[in-house]
Amino acid sequence: MSVSAKIRPNAEVRLQGYPLSEGVALAHVVLLEAADPKAVTYYRIPKGRAEEELARVHEAVRTASAQLALIVSRVSERIGKAQSNIFVAQQMMAQDPVLLEEIATVIRTERVNAEAALVRVLDRYESLLHDVDSDYLKERASDIGEVRRRLLDILHGSEPQETLVSNMVAQGNNRYIIVAEELTPTQTVSLDPLRTAGFITERGGPASHAAILARAMGIPAVTGIADVRRVLPHGEPVLLDGTNGVVVLRPGVSTLQVYPAARRATVQHLSSVAPVEGLAVMANINLSTDVDEALEAQAEGIGLYRTEYECFMAGRLLTEEEQYERYAAVVEAMAGRPVYIRLLDLGGDKPLEFIDLPQEDNPCLGFRGARLLMGRTDLFITQARALARASQQGPIHVIYPMIADLSQFLVLRELYRQHTSDLAAGEVKHGVMFEVPSCCLMAEEMFEVADFGSIGSNDLIQYLFAVDRNNSLVAKDYSPDYPVFWSLLERLSQAASAAGKPLSLCGEMGGQPQYLPRLIDTGIRSVSMSSRLIGLARLSARQILGRSS
Repeated sequence: MSVSAKIRPNAEVRLQGYPLSEGVALAHVVLLEAADPKAVTYYRIPKGRAEEELARVHEAVRTASAQLALIVSRVSERIGKAQSNIFVAQQMMAQDPVLLEEIATVIRTERVNAEAALVRVLDRYESLLHDVDSDYLKERASDIGEVRRRLLDILHGSEPQETLVSNMVAQGNNRYIIVAEELTPTQTVSLDPLRTAGFITERGGPASHAAILARAMGIPAVTGIADVRRVLPHGEPVLLDGTNGVVVLRPGVSTLQVYPAARRATVQHLSSVAPVEGLAVMANINLSTDVDEALEAQAEGIGLYRTEYECFMAGRLLTEEEQYERYAAVVEAMAGRPVYIRLLDLGGDKPLEFIDLPQEDNPCLGFRGARLLMGRTDLFITQARALARASQQGPIHVIYPMIADLSQFLVLRELYRQHTSDLAAGEVKHGVMFEVPSCCLMAEEMFEVADFGSIGSNDLIQYLFAVDRNNSLVAKDYSPDYPVFWSLLERLSQAASAAGKPLSLCGEMGGQPQYLPRLIDTGIRSVSMSSRLIGLARLSARQILGRSS
């Protein structure tokens, strides 16, 4: 949204953007300069100098490949192997023999310098991707821009972007929120994760590499803030709500009271805290490689594995074998601890550009979750078979998303059994995600047939109160602080207890200390959250349970 230039000095300013990565942060703004595109000098070369210019291109490619290899190694170790594939792809692009042959042809036939030929060829590829009617492929055009910029930096003898970014924010020890028109993957991974509290950008969609990396790093992020470098001045305090897409410049006392966890600058970096008797704390993960962080936090299981993010990361649907490898790796790593794997929760606010889904006026209430799985059984069957095979490594809890009616669960569960009966499998339990009010109101019937229940509090709040959590006009109504919500949680807890079935809560509020006492009072004794919040939740639970004993 645009902001009037007549903003009163020191007044609070609330902006609405698009949420990219969950979490809340409060810190001062650091403006990140846009990557310098470098002015390219075009000139013709003498007839006999073409091979010399081509040699410059090949040397730049060798240097770029070496730089990217270091980034791949660092990202693989610090964030995850899957995320490092972003830079593997850039490395392969730079080394592409077809690309190099096209550059050589331009140099030889048009007799222009290396920089001119490089820009000519890569600009054409980038333009082709930008013209494709696919947001996902348009985001991939940024990879071409990154490769072009890196090669030009080398040809010009300039410092690589990762060095420039590190130097730009190296001063001081305070945490900061990075504000930029757009973040490239290289800029994103060059920032210190211990000091970077969040990202705010003007451009960059949910499938952008920067967004994927932010989620993997556990850093909240918001995009879609128009004229961001003007409306968020350097050094000003800003509150970032990456869950709802809200950005508040110079937040006042009343706003900060709504976000009590925002002041805890070390929340996302607490040391591991041992499990607490009386409350099981599990981890939410998006990618199989996130399991390492869950183990470091001593998670008592994986409470929610959001499998659709594996597709976001790969940029395509995964084969049965690829899904099996990822699920099996998580189950094996958890060594018998519970692993709750949610079936592909697609549609709504999580469309995939590479799946042909119908255009809908209200996708959050349309062809998504369980409805989509029933309508696209090819997606469901492939995932079901991968899960069945992975269960040989240990027990798996399969979560069925957006269940609105008992019949949906029964149909999908039977479909699972029909298409996995020929496979060797271990223990597989089937349960529902309680996030649609109609499902919650028939909790007793659900627990008669389901093996367990999992409460998705984020969507449950949204649908219970008919409030869009991404809409700033109604943001104040998106809150669990209503008696009817807690009455519903108590009903779910009682239904699970009566049926002798496990019940956990995997929404964001499970990691917020102000809600833990009430969750425990309702009888919910299993919660799941980002691995980075597990330590804080256990410290809070230790105080709560200690007082009640």
